Amino acid sequence: MTPVAPNLADPGVAEMEAVKAEVSAMALPASLGDFIAERAATLGDRPACVYFQNGATLTYRDIDDQANRLANRLLAIGARKGSHIAVMLRNGPAFPPVWTAIGRVGAVMVPVNTSYTEAELEFVLTDSDAQFLIIDGDLLDTFAKIENRLTLIADGNVIVNGNAQAPHRSLPAFLSGGSTVFEPPTTVTENDLLNIQYTSGTTGFPKGCMLTHRYWLLLSHSAAAMHDRFRLSNVLMWQPSYYMDGQWPMLLTFRLGGTAYIASRMSLSHFLDWIRDYEIHFCAFPEPLLKKAPPSPEDANTSLVQINAFGWRGAAIEEFERRFGATARDAFGMTEIGVGTAMPKAATHMATAGSCGLPGPFREIKVVDEDGNEAPRGESGELWVAGDSLLWGYYKRPDANAEAFVGRWFRTGDLARQDENGYVFIVGRLKEMIKRSGENISAREVEAALREIDGIEEAAAVPVPDPTRREEVKAYLMLSAGHTPDQVTPEAVLRHCRSRLAAFKVPRYLAYVEDFPRTATRKIAKQQLIEAAKDLRVGSFDRVDGIWR
Repeated sequence: MTPVAPNLADPGVAEMEAVKAEVSAMALPASLGDFIAERAATLGDRPACVYFQNGATLTYRDIDDQANRLANRLLAIGARKGSHIAVMLRNGPAFPPVWTAIGRVGAVMVPVNTSYTEAELEFVLTDSDAQFLIIDGDLLDTFAKIENRLTLIADGNVIVNGNAQAPHRSLPAFLSGGSTVFEPPTTVTENDLLNIQYTSGTTGFPKGCMLTHRYWLLLSHSAAAMHDRFRLSNVLMWQPSYYMDGQWPMLLTFRLGGTAYIASRMSLSHFLDWIRDYEIHFCAFPEPLLKKAPPSPEDANTSLVQINAFGWRGAAIEEFERRFGATARDAFGMTEIGVGTAMPKAATHMATAGSCGLPGPFREIKVVDEDGNEAPRGESGELWVAGDSLLWGYYKRPDANAEAFVGRWFRTGDLARQDENGYVFIVGRLKEMIKRSGENISAREVEAALREIDGIEEAAAVPVPDPTRREEVKAYLMLSAGHTPDQVTPEAVLRHCRSRLAAFKVPRYLAYVEDFPRTATRKIAKQQLIEAAKDLRVGSFDRVDGIWR
C-alpha cells in the first residue's frame, strides 16, 4: 500500500512529526551505564529517586557511585559480559544502582516478579539461564524451597538485600564498600543485550523478551521528547520495578532531570495525598480512582500537569481533565516494542475519541487482515509494528518467534484500525476475542459499555463455553463503594448494555465480585477468574433463562 503523507494541518500529527524529528536528531548514550554517568556528572546531588514510604533518597551521584561499587564486586565474584543475573527486588533504593551496575559490566538483568511461587521462580531462573541472583532477604524462603536450586545458582552467587549469612553475599555491603571507579574489561555498546524481560502473561509461563541498551534508551528518550512539552519534573511511580512500566518512567525522569517519587506499596486510598504532598507533575493515573475518590474542590489544587491514561474511556478523560485541570493522554506500548503509539498534547480533538494516538518515533505500523494483506484505512485487523530497537526475540523460543514475527514486523495480537490521519484505535485483542455464533466480540468493547454504568467501578468480560453458540459472554462486575447488587441490578445492567451494544454482544451471564485477581501492575488477571470456577455459569445471573444459576 502506498504510504500516506502526514496531514500537517492536524495539530496532533504536526506535533508528532516534530517529536520524531527531535528524537531522530538525538545522540543517544552508548549504554545505560554511560547515560547514568552523564546524568550524575550533570545533576550531581539532585534527588533522583525518593522512596517516600521508607524514607530513602538517592541522588544522581549516589546511583552512579553505588553502581560502580557493585560492578567491581560483580566482576570479583565471576560475573562478566553476557552473564545472566536474576534480580528479585521490590521497589526500593537498591534497584537503580543494581540495574546500572549490571549494564556496566555488560551482563544481562533478568527481572523476577517478587510474588512468584517457587515453581514460577524455578522456571524463570532455569529458562533464563541465570547464573547469579540478587534478592530481597525476606524472599529467600521462596528460593530455598526450590529442590534443585544449587544446580541453578550456587549459594555463593546469591546476593541478599538484607542480612546475609555465608555463603550468601550482602548487597548493602557491595553497594557501600569498594571503589567508585569502574573500568569495564569489555566495551559495552548500545546494541548489547541489557534485559531478558519476562512478560506477565495470563496463561502458562511467561516468555523472556531480549531487550538491548538501545531499546531502553530510545524508549526513555522518545518518551521524554513527548513529555518535555509538558515541562515535567516530579514523577510519581508505583509500578513494580521488575516490570517495564516500573523501569522506563525512571529513565524518563532521569532524562528530564527530575525526581522520581517511588511508592514501595501501591495504595489507591493514599494516591491523591501523594500527588499533593510531593507536588507531582506526572504519573500513570489509575482510572478506578475517579470513582473511588469523589470530586473535591482540592482536585484543582494539585501540581498535576499530565497523566498517562492507558485504555481510558473518553468520558473518563473528560472527567479527569475537568476535575484536575491537567492533560490526560492515552498511548499504546508493549514489552516487546516499547513505545508503539502516543497521543500528542496538541491532539485535543482526538484525546477523548477512543484513540491511543499516532505511531511514535522510529515506529511504523500497519493494520493487517486475516490473509496478511494491509487493510485500508478505517478497516479493522491485527496491528503490526516495525522499527528501530524492538525486542531481538523471545529467549529460547523459536516457535514463539516464528509466530510473532513476519520479517521485520512484530505481530502485536491486538485488533486495531487507523483513521485517515493515522490515529490508531485499539478495538480488541485476538486472544481476548469472544466468538459467539460466528461473531467476534471484543471483550474491551463490552467492558467499556459496562464501565459507563453508575455504580460499576470495574468490569471484566470473559468467554463461557456453550454447546450451541460456541461461546457466550460473561461479565464480572465490581461495584463502587456504597453500591450493592440491589441497586445495580442485573436488569439495569442489561438494559444499559442493550442500549450500547449489538444484541449478540450483550452478556448472557453476570456475576458480582468484591475485587479482581490482579497482576502486579493492577491489570485484571482474567485467566485466574476463569480457572477459579469449574463451571463459569454457576453463581451467575443467566439473562436468557432469567435465573440465578
